[in-house]
Amino acid sequence: MSNEAAPHATTTVSSERARWGLLVGASILSIALGAYELVPASVTPLIRDSLGVSASRAGLLVSVMFGTAVVASIPAGIVLDRTNSRYAVAVAVGVLVAAGLWGLQAARAGNFWSLVGSRVLGGIAYVVVWNAGIDIVGRSFDPARQGTAVATFTASGPLGFAIGQGTGPIVADAFGWPAIFPVYTALAVVGLAVFWLPSRGSGRATGTPAPILSDLGDVVTNRRVWTVGLLGFLGYSLYLFVNSWAPSYLTEELQLSLALSGALVALFPAVGVLSRVTGGLLSDTFFGGRRRPVVLLSFLVATPVIAGFTLLQTVPVVVAALLVAGFAIQLCLGLVFAYVRELVDPGVAATAVAFLTSVGLAGAFIAPIVAGRIIETAGYGVAFLLAGALGALGTLLAWYAPEPA
Repeated sequence: MSNEAAPHATTTVSSERARWGLLVGASILSIALGAYELVPASVTPLIRDSLGVSASRAGLLVSVMFGTAVVASIPAGIVLDRTNSRYAVAVAVGVLVAAGLWGLQAARAGNFWSLVGSRVLGGIAYVVVWNAGIDIVGRSFDPARQGTAVATFTASGPLGFAIGQGTGPIVADAFGWPAIFPVYTALAVVGLAVFWLPSRGSGRATGTPAPILSDLGDVVTNRRVWTVGLLGFLGYSLYLFVNSWAPSYLTEELQLSLALSGALVALFPAVGVLSRVTGGLLSDTFFGGRRRPVVLLSFLVATPVIAGFTLLQTVPVVVAALLVAGFAIQLCLGLVFAYVRELVDPGVAATAVAFLTSVGLAGAFIAPIVAGRIIETAGYGVAFLLAGALGALGTLLAWYAPEPA
């Protein structure tokens, strides 16, 4: 099986209405999973007081889902390429509902490690839906619109994060904080209902034979796939670095209140709802389907803003920098998933997406931890400057990145 894309074999949903219905349903699923993933961060003080755990242990309830995705993504992608992804999504939603109910019971019982176990199970469901959603959405639209469609789907991620952050305290106040775990799984069931009918016939790639194990091995040893994977790693590293440490910088160095710092930094991921869609539109329309120029633009703009962030001293300038950096770096975070699946045969596209998910989320998992150590030893200025160096590396890598066939 060739490692070159065969775009004419990808579109499996015939009706335009069905394609958009599929995209809406898949996006609702992703919003629900994003909210479920991040919502413990919105009620951390309640979790700490109720369970008597440290801040780092409370943070584990979020980070364990990233860690699970890193480990489970590639095996999930291999399974998705050898089965019907549509049915896999349905099973994953069932698993997510079970994880939510398990989390509710563990939280009410005060069993922290059982609660962590429920989050691991939810992380597995998350990575299956994420990889399958990108694969199904990508193959359901014609090649001229695949970048826009996939980027639109990935924009549901930051929207889900924002919903989880904003509504978690409301749910906790009304029903008690343990209720945050099953509430968003109910939204996933709604998403599955919207997704199910228009996604008929989209579970497998058409016009291509089922992959064998050697085909799947070719994906994870493909230099072109690795190049885009590394771009994803660098992009997600910058994204999580700013999300994790900009609030502390604004509080400790600029003497802003914690509430104001959090509100300002929330602009950074929130602008991604617009940015990710824009990245796909730019690629599909302005650049005629080429992916590399948008990724290059993303790193070119974000790098100097992040590197020089600690030189900014006034709130209006800080807000402008957060908006510019957040918009720029997220131009590529949705597009790279369309990018990587176009570098391989449609029959192994889910494995390519899963590989990128694993490598990208490894950056999201590692960057905040390494940055924290640098900040402790050398300060915020050095940490942001080194983040800028990562951005410069991304710029160089994007300059030499391959274009899909």
